[in-house]
Amino acid sequence: MSVPAISVTSEVGRLREVVLHRPGLELRRLTPANKDALLFDELVWVSQAQAEHDGFAELLRAEGVEVRLFGDLLAETLADEGVRADLIRQVVTADTCGVELVARVREHLAGFSPAQLATALVGGLTVAEVPGAGDGFVGGVLGASAFLLPPLPNTVFTRDPSAWIGDGLVLSPMHKPARHAERRLWGAVYRHHPRFADAATRTWYGEVDGDQLTATIEGGDILVLSEDCVAIGLSERSSPVAAENLAARLFMSGAARWVMAVDLPKARGTMHLDTVLTVVDSDAVVLWPPASRFPVHRIRPGPSRMRVTEEPDLVRALGEGLAVDALRVVTTGEDAVAADREQWDDGNNTLALRPGVVVAYERNVDTNRRLRDAGVTVHEISSHELPRGRGGPRCMSCPVRRDPPG
Repeated sequence: MSVPAISVTSEVGRLREVVLHRPGLELRRLTPANKDALLFDELVWVSQAQAEHDGFAELLRAEGVEVRLFGDLLAETLADEGVRADLIRQVVTADTCGVELVARVREHLAGFSPAQLATALVGGLTVAEVPGAGDGFVGGVLGASAFLLPPLPNTVFTRDPSAWIGDGLVLSPMHKPARHAERRLWGAVYRHHPRFADAATRTWYGEVDGDQLTATIEGGDILVLSEDCVAIGLSERSSPVAAENLAARLFMSGAARWVMAVDLPKARGTMHLDTVLTVVDSDAVVLWPPASRFPVHRIRPGPSRMRVTEEPDLVRALGEGLAVDALRVVTTGEDAVAADREQWDDGNNTLALRPGVVVAYERNVDTNRRLRDAGVTVHEISSHELPRGRGGPRCMSCPVRRDPPG
């Protein structure tokens, strides 16, 4: 049976299919000692985060969006014995648990069901959870609560490990070590799950077997403005090298005519382009005011090398990228203080369901009111626990299929 074609040619075309990840065991692994290394600002009340995420998923389903959960996709992928065995060999090595524990840990995981293995690969595995692992040198020294497989709590932010541009994939080489393992799991799903393996897609950047970890780029820094233009944030997590290499592949295939590179401050508060800017209508964006002053580079193909020019005005460049004569700009918050507070709370990180209809966190009262005043319909979701890892509705969603805009 044929599967629907994958296509993402804008930020606001009607959303038809998306991948989310319902938070679980991996968030229960957060402690005061490890939360910073795992990129969370605070500990999370997991059951409340799950309830909030369930509300997000139900809202999308009610709006006609096909919601696929990453945990289910991974478990379905692992139903194949060969894939399961290969992935266990990849993740359990002498470098992860020591030479004497490799066989023991692999054998332990091999006895899991596909769903149990998917949970362990995302949620992590401790010394205490592997029978006999604490008897040897590594397990004895590390202690019962130490991880033989690290938890991946940032999996809830499905935007970053991959991004779709047209019918092609960016499989993101992730910047932070805490997120490196996510790429391997997403790669297995994209290679072997029928939804993706049978969809005849291309890889623009980050081939599964490629070693590009120094040239990192993440999905939160990629905005598909139109069939002609892709915006890329040059952030603490996405490098100019990766942006140039991705641009070259897009130009070579005709997937874009030009790339807009926005140079962000290299800081946690502006970790991705979608923390300061998202598209909310065919002719409108929500923008953190300081972002209007960020340097912008226009990259175009040339006869022998790519041509790069500086753009003096981000708003004007965004209008051109969206192919509109006049761009409407909704700014975050009422004043500088409110703008900074709501930008930190992901007020700019909206997910468009269709032109002029977005999902946003309820906590950003001023920004949501300003969006409504501009004629944008805002569906609010609860946001007590989900924001603790610094991500909003766009961060928590990986669109796979959107209708063409218009």
